[in-house]
Amino acid sequence: MNSLDQAEDLKAFERRLTEYIACLQPATGRWRMILIVVSVCTATGAWNWLIDPETQKLQHPSAEMREYACASISKLLQQKQVIPAFVQRDVVRCLGPLLMDHSLAVRETAAGALRNLSACGGFDVCDDMVTDDIMTPLVALLKECSTGLDVNQLSPKKCRGVNKNYIEDIANEAINLLWNICECNNTALYIFNKEGCLEAVLHYMKKFATNVDLAISVANCLQAVTEDNPDLLSSFNASAQQILETVMLCPESTMKHILLRTLIAGTIWNIKDTIPAGSLGSTVNAILKIFSESLAIDAGETIIRMNEAEKNRLKPAVEAETEENMSDTTENCVLSEDDNMEEIPKGKLGRENDVSDLLPSDKWELKEVTALLTAQQTALEIIVNMCCSEDPSDDEWEELSSSDESDLFMENSYNEGSGLLLSPLCLSDEVNSAFLNNLIPKKILEKTAFPNSVALDICMHNPSWKPLIKKLNAVQCRALTCLQSILLVSDVDCLGGASALQSLAQHLSRLIFSKSELPTDTEFLEAVTSALRALLQTMASKNISQCMTPEQLLALCEAGIQSSNASVRVNMVSILGISGSVLAKERDTAETLKMIGKFLLEVAMKESSLVVAGEALDALFDVFADGKEAEEAALQIKLLPTLKEFQPVFRMRMRKEGKGQYSTDQLCVLDNVKMNLRRFIAYQETLGKNPT
Repeated sequence: MNSLDQAEDLKAFERRLTEYIACLQPATGRWRMILIVVSVCTATGAWNWLIDPETQKLQHPSAEMREYACASISKLLQQKQVIPAFVQRDVVRCLGPLLMDHSLAVRETAAGALRNLSACGGFDVCDDMVTDDIMTPLVALLKECSTGLDVNQLSPKKCRGVNKNYIEDIANEAINLLWNICECNNTALYIFNKEGCLEAVLHYMKKFATNVDLAISVANCLQAVTEDNPDLLSSFNASAQQILETVMLCPESTMKHILLRTLIAGTIWNIKDTIPAGSLGSTVNAILKIFSESLAIDAGETIIRMNEAEKNRLKPAVEAETEENMSDTTENCVLSEDDNMEEIPKGKLGRENDVSDLLPSDKWELKEVTALLTAQQTALEIIVNMCCSEDPSDDEWEELSSSDESDLFMENSYNEGSGLLLSPLCLSDEVNSAFLNNLIPKKILEKTAFPNSVALDICMHNPSWKPLIKKLNAVQCRALTCLQSILLVSDVDCLGGASALQSLAQHLSRLIFSKSELPTDTEFLEAVTSALRALLQTMASKNISQCMTPEQLLALCEAGIQSSNASVRVNMVSILGISGSVLAKERDTAETLKMIGKFLLEVAMKESSLVVAGEALDALFDVFADGKEAEEAALQIKLLPTLKEFQPVFRMRMRKEGKGQYSTDQLCVLDNVKMNLRRFIAYQETLGKNPT
């Protein structure tokens, strides 16, 4: 190849290289822009962090500036939307060291800010707080405050005439922070056990006679840390139990003291394994006596009484303010006419007093009602725990579902007559006796009624009292859940016999059908349908006639199956299955059974939730288990061919959707449904060959 050819090749290569680089220029230009934007954003974020006024103030030499910064952050952290930004800025690492600040005021406001962060941020934020080692300064603060608790630290910079015990106030914020974190994070609970925090926390409880708010915070924390925490039980020695017993026997009758005793009773129930067997009966009776006293109080009447008390308390202040305004108007007229400047200092003094009036007033009546409703809700939740036996572990479920004995277990636990699974729940003799002695079922039933309409009207028209409506509804829902548990574990005679159960069915029907449309409150609907399901199951097992007509039940289920809550839909199909199994034993019910069968088949085949579909299949097994009417209805709706066609679809759905979407116990139930579907098809085929 001559030199001319080589020159041409080099020129061609140069042109090609130039073209290639030119093609890359737009792409590299875009990447340059992206790199520039990212760099600017990073630099801006770093600069904002460095110059952030609140962050700088947290490190300010002045204690007052640090206190102000903590208070500002504390207020901002009450808004959930700003919490992620503060977490990204390592607010925990900034506030944590301030828990041990030399200024008591800074400690209190820092603990308050962290408390708001833990309360409003939820589980993930609490996990991040533990990861950022918030427990180290918090435990140190709790122990230091416990040591200096008996020293009355008065603030030298408080408003005139007001004493403040900073140690107790810091302890209150710290205890609430500890409660929130330990309730959300197991690592925090482990640190609580390891560091021996129980002794310090119980020391605060000794102040219950003079500082009931601190005692309530401690009781909330104790109830949280003692639940499902066997490692802590050994720390409850005789001295610790004596402290709790002293609080339980406190004679004070204020609503706050009722809440305190209720929380302590819940703590003692959590540590019942440490109580000698000979004393267990009297202890359980004492616990339920406290719950009974709490539930006996009419919350609606209390709201009416306390609201009237608040009006009477504020009436003199309102009248005085009106007279003062009239006086100021007159004085202003005189000043404008006579130009008398000697009256101006009086006006300044009045305005200074008005500034103090702008601070939030001490709404003790509202706090009393809130304490009562919290006590009642807590009592009902603990009663539910008393009724529930320990659930099997995941390993036990897996062993049960995978072993050869699972089929035998299902056969033995299947009630041949009604097709209902026998409940493993039962009450111990001590608990059952205490329930009856303290009239617990009666008082639970009273709480299932709708709240007092007059009290609701008061809350609706008073902005500061409006949050009580949610608490009133929560008490009703907890009572319905409690009623469900009582129905599952108590004997019919203990509940008042067949007539009492029929009256209860009418009561629950009124709750559901009180309005022309089905209630939209999901929590209430789940609670009331769960109670109705348990009641109908109990009545069916004892052959007690049901008060709700099939038409009412079908209307209820058709409306309820549209609910977005899967638990409500499960309850609806179960209720229909129970009622259908009862109707199958009666005469001339084939047409009604056809409607029930069609409804359940449609749910089983079209339901998006595999759990609800499985419950619908179970209900079908119950309804068409036996009887001439059921056999006739099954033939007319072509139950057998439909189930045969649906069986492979259900199996495929279980394979695709089962793993990852449902819990272990739900999968175990679905496995049993799949097995029962196979058996039920075989049973229906036998009926076809040998009709009744």
